[in-house]
Amino acid sequence: MNYYLIAGETSGDLHGANLIKALKSEDSQASFRIVGGDLMMDAAGEQPLIHCRDMAFMGFVEVIKNLRTIRKNLNVVKRDLAAHKPDTLILIDFPGFNLKVAAFAKKMGIKVCYYISPKIWAWNQGRVHKIKKLVDHMFCILPFEVDFYKKYGYHVDYIGNPLLDAIHQYPFNANFVADNKLNERPIIALLPGSRKMEIDMLLPEMVDLYYLFPAHQFVVAGAPNFDEAYYRRYIADLPIHVVFNQTYDLLQHAEAAVVTSGTATLEAGILRVPQVVVYKANKISIWIARMVIKVQFISLVNLINNFLSVRELIQEDCNTRSIADELGDLITQKEHRDSVLENYDILAEKLGEPGASQKAAKLIVQYLAEKD
Repeated sequence: MNYYLIAGETSGDLHGANLIKALKSEDSQASFRIVGGDLMMDAAGEQPLIHCRDMAFMGFVEVIKNLRTIRKNLNVVKRDLAAHKPDTLILIDFPGFNLKVAAFAKKMGIKVCYYISPKIWAWNQGRVHKIKKLVDHMFCILPFEVDFYKKYGYHVDYIGNPLLDAIHQYPFNANFVADNKLNERPIIALLPGSRKMEIDMLLPEMVDLYYLFPAHQFVVAGAPNFDEAYYRRYIADLPIHVVFNQTYDLLQHAEAAVVTSGTATLEAGILRVPQVVVYKANKISIWIARMVIKVQFISLVNLINNFLSVRELIQEDCNTRSIADELGDLITQKEHRDSVLENYDILAEKLGEPGASQKAAKLIVQYLAEKD
């Protein structure tokens, strides 16, 4: 079978890569075309048609500013789909772009699978009707999504969370500290996100924590689409290390973490690292988001548990002083730290066991083998 996968950001690239590996194990004749990042490229053995670093625009204002690039990318993908006509199109999150591609693919008679549902339960729930019309098979990775779609009479497959696969398969480095020339002081991990806007907004607040925790060392998890020089714009000559492609090792060795809202909050939860979740964006984007978002929390840990399991600091509350207060409690207040770890126990129970990528691959191959 010929598979065409589209992931528009770093987290989707990770899940896309693991799905490609699983599809190869289920289908010995599998071939791939991809829109994604370095991980998908390595897994598929193919250059991406478009790299995800040239696609990840987040926030209402940021999207508007980059409409020309988005339209160009969309046209490139449509032409490529028409030229290659794969057996199935597999979309990975990234709904603003991917649902437009789905509409095009549907007109061409290409089967559409969606791996990792868009977060339409958070805002723009009306998109569910478009998904029912355009998507042949939806694979969900969050437990509550099944009930959400059921309300609209749409059957979906819950496959578990692929982050469990990624972490379970990761080759942890026992020499992480020595290999990165870190010292014996406890580590505070800084995860400023993978998008330029996130890093520009959040890293300055994180860097200033250095002056408030002299007994700790700070290590930044660098995104693969940036180099160290970019982070040094904000870190300058402070003795704060930046590591790349070692986020799980960093979290495993960290006493606590400051984590930008997104997939990384769930990764920290699975790895049981006490965290404070932060987010800051363009003021207009935040203002619009607060009007339309329909969920109580922004972090995946809190959304899955359905209660405040880790502290969230958003926009005006996201400042060095407030972050430091929560970080200090996580480090020094045993009762508070233990409470977060107990909340992670609940999270683990809800997420279940690894195997999401393999389960999705099995179902995709099965569905493609079935006659219409």
